[in-house]
Order: sequence, then structure tokens, then C-alpha cells
Amino acid sequence: MHGAGNDFILVDDRSSSLPADKDWIRKICSPHTGIGAEGLILLQPAKEAAFFMRFFNPDGGEADMCGNGIRCAARLAHDLKIAGRQMKVKTRSGVLKAVIAKNGVRVSMLFHSEPRLNFVVRAAGQKLLCNLINTGVPHAVIEAGDLEKVDLARLGPILRRHKEFGKKGANVDFLSVTDDHELKVRTYERGVEAETLACGTGITACAIVAALNGRVRPPVKVKCRHGDILEVDFKIGKRKVENITLLGPAEYVFEGTINYP
Repeated sequence: MHGAGNDFILVDDRSSSLPADKDWIRKICSPHTGIGAEGLILLQPAKEAAFFMRFFNPDGGEADMCGNGIRCAARLAHDLKIAGRQMKVKTRSGVLKAVIAKNGVRVSMLFHSEPRLNFVVRAAGQKLLCNLINTGVPHAVIEAGDLEKVDLARLGPILRRHKEFGKKGANVDFLSVTDDHELKVRTYERGVEAETLACGTGITACAIVAALNGRVRPPVKVKCRHGDILEVDFKIGKRKVENITLLGPAEYVFEGTINYP
């Protein structure tokens, strides 16, 4: 399945029988020697939700959350009759709500701790004004005038591991404001170690950062690299950002069977 071009292998693993084998995950996520995907998602049992979404990056490492992945997982769970149109999904970051809508899947999104706004980071001989925010996973967000001029292939790997963003690093997002309620975004994802066509947590992070910096107002329509437009809605209170939701597509590519190992 894919969500705005961000593609995943999804497995109905309600038997919890598929081992978290990093070598095997890397193999099947490879576009040349396997199925090819930007992540593996397992739908496993959960007491407090319809299912537990277990997410692995293509390098085999397990991640806490994935905004595009959870939409795909919710649609698959609904189609498999694991859940109704409204459901709760457990992730390593917490339990989130999802709704199957006519124009896509809407999911509640996380907002961990206070973001660090507008601090200077030196990288690749440049001074970049950065924002650090955690929307399920950490994101370093930078505003750029023209996204097409951003050399993300060069800057992404440097910033992704920058000491300012902690030991595990962060995903890297560049945004461009196009209207009071509109953004364009490009994302370099850790674990994938490349630019992806969309990143749900990154799109959410960019919308919130832009709003906190007074650049846009919610709801925010965000155009990703794939060309799809996703909608991020939220409320900014006196002390926190709340009621965050992400609306976007969740589409099937194909179904099949693969043997393990």
C-alpha cells in the first residue's frame, strides 16, 4: 500500500508469528532483490485498541510511529473487518484514533513535549534556522524559499545525524509557505536514509512549526513531493498544540504471498 507515494508492505500478523528479523526486513524492503518498500507494517493484537501497528524502517530498525503508515494500516484493518470505520490503533508512541472517510483516512497525531523553535545550526558551511519537534518521531524543520533549490541529497545525511538533534538524530524537513493555509514540504527520512515522496509525521511537524512561527493558520493543506495534498488540522492553546489530525490517502498497490524466511 502507499500513502501519498510513501509505500509500505503490510502483513496481517494477528498470530504474532512473524519474527522481527532485521536481515529479512532489509531483504524484502529492497526494491531490487525483494518487494521494495519504505517500511514494513505488522498488524498485531492489542488489548486497548483494534490492533497494534508495529513499524519497521527498511534498514530493519523499529520506529515508534509513521503518519502515512498508520493510515494504510487503518484502511487495511477496516477492509479485513478487524475494525469499523472508527478505530483505535496502538503504536509505540501511544494509542491513536483513526476514521475511514470518503476522501481518505483521518488519524489523530501525537505531539511530544515542547518544540525547540528558531535556533541556528551550522552544517555544510551554512547557518540554518532550525526547529526541532516530535510528532511521534523527531523532526528537524527548516523553512526555505524555493524547495527546488534545496540540495536535500547533500544536506539530509548531514543534518539527520547532527549533534543538535540527539544521539538517534532526526528526520529532516524543508518547508515553503505558499499561502496562509498552504505549504509545500520535502523530507529526508532516517531509516530510509533518502528523500521520500511523503512523510506523515513530517507533514504534521511542518504544519505545526509554521503555525507556531506565525507563518500559516490551521487547517493547513500540505503538498508533498508525490504531488498529493494532505490536510493537517489542530488547535493552538495557551500552553500546547492539541486535537491534531492528519487527513490523506491510503491506497492499495497489490496483494500477494511471500515465504519466511
